[in-house]
Amino acid sequence: MDRLEHTMMFKSQGGDVSPQEILQQVYVALEEKGYDPINQLVGYLMSGDPVYITSHNQARSLIRKLERYELLEELVRSYLQEK
Repeated sequence: MDRLEHTMMFKSQGGDVSPQEILQQVYVALEEKGYDPINQLVGYLMSGDPVYITSHNQARSLIRKLERYELLEELVRSYLQEK
């Protein structure tokens, strides 16, 4: 019960490529294949199912290098910085 009274924190594990770069590369790969990148990325983020992401230009393996929460962190950070 004591655990519910504390805020949990997620820590990014980091990597060679930033979440922003991964999102941009995946976006381009989805566009090149004729998909709606926003819809596909939302599908992936909501479900965790990598089939929403094309394997074109290794986009699927690239996006799986990060946890979904890391991608969401980047999206929220970017959104709030533009406000």
